[in-house]
Amino acid sequence: MLIRFSVENFLSFNERQRFSMLPGKSLLKPEHKTEKINGVSVMKTSVLFGANASGKSNLIKAIDFGKKLVLRGVRPDKSIDYQKFRLDKKNFANDSRIEYEIQHRGKNYAYGFTFNNEAIIEEWLYEIGRTKEIKIFERNSDRKESFDLQYILKKLKKEEEKQFLRFIAKGTPGNQLFLTEVRTRKVKENVSKIDDLLNVIDWFQNSLKVIFPDDKYKEGLKFELKQDEELLALFQEFLSYFDTGVDGVCLEKVKAETIEIPRSILEKIREDLLSKNSENVRASILSSRNTTYFLSVKENDIIYEKFMTKHKVKNSNSFEKFDTSDESDGTNRIMDFIPLLMDLLNGDNVFIIDEMERSLHPNLIYDLLDLFLSKAKNVNSQLILASHESSLLTQKLLRKDEVWFVVKNNEGASYLHSLEEYKVRFDKEIRKNYLLGRFKAIPRIGDRNKLNAINN
Repeated sequence: MLIRFSVENFLSFNERQRFSMLPGKSLLKPEHKTEKINGVSVMKTSVLFGANASGKSNLIKAIDFGKKLVLRGVRPDKSIDYQKFRLDKKNFANDSRIEYEIQHRGKNYAYGFTFNNEAIIEEWLYEIGRTKEIKIFERNSDRKESFDLQYILKKLKKEEEKQFLRFIAKGTPGNQLFLTEVRTRKVKENVSKIDDLLNVIDWFQNSLKVIFPDDKYKEGLKFELKQDEELLALFQEFLSYFDTGVDGVCLEKVKAETIEIPRSILEKIREDLLSKNSENVRASILSSRNTTYFLSVKENDIIYEKFMTKHKVKNSNSFEKFDTSDESDGTNRIMDFIPLLMDLLNGDNVFIIDEMERSLHPNLIYDLLDLFLSKAKNVNSQLILASHESSLLTQKLLRKDEVWFVVKNNEGASYLHSLEEYKVRFDKEIRKNYLLGRFKAIPRIGDRNKLNAINN
């Protein structure tokens, strides 16, 4: 679970800004909060509102940037590819900063780093509680001994383990995170008692999911439907619940020449799947114009299948099969979100989604959020959205501490504030005040009479 996230000198964020999932003072909707872990409870959902170009997407990009830096790292000969805040000259020479406070596997952690395009300057990991902090490790490139690993080293009894860990730390490239080295250099196999490091890596790898508008989540689940009748029934139940008009889904065998993918790409995938080096990878997914294709190996040959929808034919017991590119954008969007909803309700997932409402009716996006909150009373997952959909701005659905605003000031810098900061009665109509500009997170539209370039 995400407790807090802070960012500084990154894209449109100049001074340090903090986004928090900690509960406020409200006693309403207590089921929206998780059970406390070491004294800390967090909210299960949050919605970010703001005008176009206010910085909502940049906040999500910052969260995603840190995740990718941990899991993918940077080649030793490459720079750290990102953009500092460009509209404040004094910040050009300053480092950037990102920090996550997270809750995972029964512990609370603060993990973060300061950096620039050339190097990681600082990196730290603390276990945090209500009254004390434990430093797991700390890194500071300005010190002679840049790594402080004493907490971990004291727990290790074997000298060879200590030496291996020191070797990894000393060999960490200047542009690489220590956690990335731990993940990629087989430290787990050679050093014991590094559970705290592994817990944080696991959160980035398996819990945190960042979804941008053009991303498709877990397309492979559509292939699994063929073998799992229970999964298929649940998928179709969701399609019926959201009133898509789709009566079922299936995988239909097709010929390679009918697939709208360049021949060269298709042939390369075929060769890769049939090669001896790909024995553990026996299927591939391709998407084109809202159509999903699956390529799988059977008896040393390639089977080509297309994901399709089924519609019941009136006055008949038969079904007509439709290419998903013939379905509406809204129906395809819902089919993309069904695997996401399944994982949310399974627990231990943090989904951060940009423009979730795209191609969806306002009632659908409202119900998606309401459905999650109603079914997640005993589930520890989080759904964090960046949205323009003002119909969500009601305290019938959300608490004040679940509503955040992203605003860009006159200097072009984004900053964050919560509805919790405003003295608004619980029965007050929030949406009207938002659209009237009380919370500042709406477009500042100019005077149309000054549009001299447009003829009267």
